[in-house]
Amino acid sequence: MGAPEEDAGVLESKRTATRYQILVEIAERQPAVSQQEIADEIGVTAQAVSDYLQELVEDGFVEKHGRGRYEVTKEGVDWLISQTASLQDFLDHVSEDVIGQVEIETAVAATDLREGQTVTLSMRDGLLHAEAGATGNATAVAVTDAAAGEDVGITNFEGVVEYDLGTVTIVSVPHVRNGGSRTLDSERVETEADDHDLVAAAGTEALVGVRAAGLEPDIRFGTPEAVQEAATKGLTVLLVATTTDLSRHTDRLRESGISYEVVDAGE
Repeated sequence: MGAPEEDAGVLESKRTATRYQILVEIAERQPAVSQQEIADEIGVTAQAVSDYLQELVEDGFVEKHGRGRYEVTKEGVDWLISQTASLQDFLDHVSEDVIGQVEIETAVAATDLREGQTVTLSMRDGLLHAEAGATGNATAVAVTDAAAGEDVGITNFEGVVEYDLGTVTIVSVPHVRNGGSRTLDSERVETEADDHDLVAAAGTEALVGVRAAGLEPDIRFGTPEAVQEAATKGLTVLLVATTTDLSRHTDRLRESGISYEVVDAGE
């Protein structure tokens, strides 16, 4: 539950959102497409639709077959699918983490709490915390008694828990054929780890490299999902990843609106 400043792909700009809407309308109406109908449907001028259509044709997302006849290309469909997936991830985040639409959520009691007591919510160390009183922007009501440090059920959410998304720093490790973990500067890896909440290792070379720096990774399995989830909860993550595993992580981070940086930790 939280409200970091996060963008879904189609929401990054009005232009991208309009392109998305127009492409959806074309897909619904193709091949006979009325620009005026699309304009009326999405609330822009027919001239704006015409301009966007020209761009979509130039970008290879739409193919024009004649006057008033358009068809979404495979590239256009692929773009729609990717943008829709990003939007769905964002909506899931909003409904699950921001609005708190579930009836009962679980938090860590920051103070002793009584059933029926109003609590203030905050995000700490990637976990939702509840403390007695209505002193913050986001509040709820405890549905169980709990001592400080115990889990507590909460409901009747009001407001928004404000926190920043975490960031991810990525250290790329070459395949063993190209030197593997031996190419890493262990001191640099250790220094980077000190500046992050969690360390993740993806790939055998990466795991060996992390251990060579005297560290044991917090995350070893399911790293694309786990790293993204941790950053969504406001944690900073050092990801040491073998080059063959890199794109699986960066693609997911990019789609989720998580900021990441690739740094050089070679000797």
